[in-house]
Amino acid sequence: MINSMLIVEDEVKLANLLSDYFKNADFIPHVIHHGDEVTSWVKEHNPNVILLDIMLPGKNGIDLCKEIRQFSNVPILMVTAKADEIDRLLGLELGADDYICKPFSFREVVARVKAVLRRIHSVSTSLNNLHLDEHRFTVTFNHQEVKLTSVEFQLLKPLVDKPDRIFTRDQLMENMYSDHRIVNNRTIDSHIKKLRKKLVCISDGKDWIESVYGMGYRLVL
Repeated sequence: MINSMLIVEDEVKLANLLSDYFKNADFIPHVIHHGDEVTSWVKEHNPNVILLDIMLPGKNGIDLCKEIRQFSNVPILMVTAKADEIDRLLGLELGADDYICKPFSFREVVARVKAVLRRIHSVSTSLNNLHLDEHRFTVTFNHQEVKLTSVEFQLLKPLVDKPDRIFTRDQLMENMYSDHRIVNNRTIDSHIKKLRKKLVCISDGKDWIESVYGMGYRLVL
């Protein structure tokens, strides 16, 4: 499968090198250097994945990620030269699917993009009247539907696959990020909080996800 992608990077030389690497990996890349051009392009072309730098002229990557999430669940990987955890967490909380810190190896970036795309192409899951659709990143309950980000989808899927089983934060994070990175617990808790709100909207106020003190989370029927 050939994937189209958008590379948003204001460093022209770096953007061109990234484009060349992704072409060699059978992607069809398009490069944009200015933040103000991104949203309209995404609406028109609907890429399969976006590599989005945070520091940009015009609109920055944080604002762009928030804008794109208003109309699209396209996988977004944030790129930043700031390595502190607050920036990483902020990017993920806004609906990004992964982050990459500069400086990076080009092979690593290609591998991380491919890993995100593999995660979102998992098999659809159904449990009673609760249905996950990985092609559209949606969860449906009793004919009511809500859109998820790909991270939220990957977080919910193991809970639906094995209801009543308690998953630790580490187990859930491993399912979301296969490279076994170390991520602060606040990240998983933030995603759970947002996921709960979305599920409550389609289930007449039912809280599907239970916090088990000192252990983790489970899906309750």
